[in-house]
Amino acid sequence: MRVIERPSPNHDARPGAVDMLILHYTGMRSAEAALARLCDPDAKVSAHYTIDEAGIIYRHVAEERRAWHAGVSFWAGAANVNGRSIGIELVNPGHEFGYVPFPEPQIAALIELAHAIVARHAIPARHVLGHSDVAPSRKTDPGELFPWQHLATHGIGVWPVPAPRAGGDAIGDLARFGYGVPPQVDVTIEAVVAAFQRHFRPSCIDGVADAECTDILAGLLKG
Repeated sequence: MRVIERPSPNHDARPGAVDMLILHYTGMRSAEAALARLCDPDAKVSAHYTIDEAGIIYRHVAEERRAWHAGVSFWAGAANVNGRSIGIELVNPGHEFGYVPFPEPQIAALIELAHAIVARHAIPARHVLGHSDVAPSRKTDPGELFPWQHLATHGIGVWPVPAPRAGGDAIGDLARFGYGVPPQVDVTIEAVVAAFQRHFRPSCIDGVADAECTDILAGLLKG
């Protein structure tokens, strides 16, 4: 695995152990623009790694340090996602600049890197998440084109087998899975449902917790 050092000054002491892996897209016009921003002290943002379209991995922050990638975020009862996570940026223009599918070399490099990170930190599969999962009111990355199911087949993250049931509680199940829901966090339930759909049902992202969403959530919780 080829890793190029591209240090960022934007990090600080980590308050505890790592138990999450958060995936992002860069959402900028080019890889170089993204790398420059992640390493700019005035930007006050960073990630542990960036992977470009060709699969080249850049390391910005040591894993034992806290990178500044998730911002205001929440998962499984905790607001300090940066403090407990590794952040990986994937070069992609994102929804603002012409969102495109993630190239195979980039995803192959991600799988290799993620395997190593998950093993080093014993990260549970259910804690491999997108930025939008932990910040649904602000973020949509890595987005509906990201191949979550493909990653799960390679042992990274989870992909649901729906478990049909009658009378499910989608909102309660979202919270039980880990999503922050109102009034616990300042976000609309539509934004939370849309984030869940963007990850686990990308074919229809409408913010409506329908029966299919309930079945998918039941499958995730059962697994």
